[in-house]
Amino acid sequence: MEGDGRDGLERLIAAEQDERRRLALLLHDGAVQQLSGIALMLDGALHEIVSGRSDEARRVIALALDRQRETIRNLRNLSFALEPVVLRDQGFGPALRALGDQASSTHGVHVELELQAGSSLGETAQVALYTIMRELIDQSIRRGPPTRIRIVLEADEDGGVTATMNDDAEPERRHRTFEAIEERVRHLHGEIRISPGAEGGTEVRVTLPRHTARR
Repeated sequence: MEGDGRDGLERLIAAEQDERRRLALLLHDGAVQQLSGIALMLDGALHEIVSGRSDEARRVIALALDRQRETIRNLRNLSFALEPVVLRDQGFGPALRALGDQASSTHGVHVELELQAGSSLGETAQVALYTIMRELIDQSIRRGPPTRIRIVLEADEDGGVTATMNDDAEPERRHRTFEAIEERVRHLHGEIRISPGAEGGTEVRVTLPRHTARR
């Protein structure tokens, strides 16, 4: 039993390290490269101004502004994925709705949410369950992307909660894909069940007991 716990902790640490590497690559290959390109464009615009070619300088500056706005959008999306302000200020339901809106606008996914039980979640449970749902949505989009995602959050009779996500993306055949999420659920003393969806795709059901859900 002790060995299983140690192995689980090592897998969780490895998953967190993989996530940090992924974010570092996103920053380096995304925002850092884009800002470097903008700096080069502004250097070129300055050279055009010094050379008296103001029309060309204006054209380059306009392109640089477009790139800057795109970079700001990308950084805002990354910041939202890490720790959305709406989760801290408004709670689980609004935060997951904002996440669904983002998936809809970016990938054309129709996201259905039934989150009435979200108001019963404690602060720690809100953050943990939001992170799990965000990772499940990301996985679904990488497999598909799907045309439909449905998430239902229900309160159990004993005071716990169950979150169920269904999608119609290509089913995931590699169980290892879900290992990091399974580890998160176990550390919350919860249960996770992954099965084929009723209409194709995948169904993931995460249940948290009362003492975790209210924490």
